Amino acid sequence: MGKPFLAAPPIQSAEDEGRATKEFKVFVADKTGELARVTEALSNGAVNIRAIASESKHDISFLRVVTSDVQTTQKALTNAGLKYELSDILNLDLLDRPGELAKVAKRLARAGINVHSIYILGSKNGRTEIALVVDDIERAKTAIK
Repeated sequence: MGKPFLAAPPIQSAEDEGRATKEFKVFVADKTGELARVTEALSNGAVNIRAIASESKHDISFLRVVTSDVQTTQKALTNAGLKYELSDILNLDLLDRPGELAKVAKRLARAGINVHSIYILGSKNGRTEIALVVDDIERAKTAIK
């Protein structure tokens, strides 16, 4: 059946520190200057971006932004007139070596959990912090134990 999954102990997540890490799916037009508009709004609100990605499908474009200050991010985006959706994030701390993410992905797939977004938040001291947006966080936590 393969090697057992040995997950590294979870890092102290932003949730443990009283701050929830969230993904903001910010809807933008597919035109020049939209990245500047969103990042300037966040900068003006003193929001630190942990991760960012862009996506464009047909007539819909958006930026996926991960921050650990939900209220300040919401205020900055709202003040800039930007529409967004908010998603919870599952943070994991993996050993920084080949195959660790594959083990997590396989466990999630076996449990029937869809991964909507994934981010590498950083690497340090032989560990890599990742963030996942999944369709069922509690089931995902159980699947990767």
